Amino acid sequence: MTTVRLPQHPQGCEGCTGDAADFDLRMALQPIVNATTRELFAQEALVRGPNREPASDILALVNDGNRYRFDQACRTTAVRLAARLDVKCFLSINFMPNAVYEPERCLRSTVETAASVGFPLERIIFEFTESERVVDVGFLRFIVEHYHSRGLRIAVDDFGAGYSGLNLLAELQPDFLKLDMGLCRRIDRDRSRRVIVHHIAQMCRELEIRPIAEGIETRDEVRCLQDLGLELFQGYYFARPAFEAQADLAFDA
Repeated sequence: MTTVRLPQHPQGCEGCTGDAADFDLRMALQPIVNATTRELFAQEALVRGPNREPASDILALVNDGNRYRFDQACRTTAVRLAARLDVKCFLSINFMPNAVYEPERCLRSTVETAASVGFPLERIIFEFTESERVVDVGFLRFIVEHYHSRGLRIAVDDFGAGYSGLNLLAELQPDFLKLDMGLCRRIDRDRSRRVIVHHIAQMCRELEIRPIAEGIETRDEVRCLQDLGLELFQGYYFARPAFEAQADLAFDA
């Protein structure tokens, strides 16, 4: 049996709560769509300030002393908004792997919030970005395995733009792989990108991972990616993020 050493939280369990005292958070929702079935697949919750300030303004306030509370506040705020808006699809929530020090305790506020507002836990996807340097991949695998055991799904965001690439994918076995917009943008006019995405899509099929194309802005990008076998898309072509609302979708591809 492999022993996993849990990171030590400098403030103890009482510091890891869903209290948003350090942050005045809001969320915008951006759809992930299935272009084949022309249906809404998921809503991704994107952090915003109370006056629609961008995520960068809020993230600038995050430091080692409040990272845990920020991560918890984002989770619970997203779940409450999804319940208030009666979101019927998956809800994708970004989380910070380096802010989780013990998976079950850090998941507790999410579970309790989902139960209190009536949002099904099995419709939550936890999404982490490959562009965040992971301090301990073994511990991240431990987190993913625990979340899977609770019926939650995991997505790797910005794949192709981060630190670990295929090694991280092999270690984690996520449910979804979000292809970085740098791979998808203008793919209809770039043979190199088409070849790379073709092989990523084939790899995903063999690993039973569903790929999601990010940053889609044109009809030609959608059609090219569909020809490569992708069904799930996110980007301004379909809808921009809607502040504390569900956006209207455009399906004219």
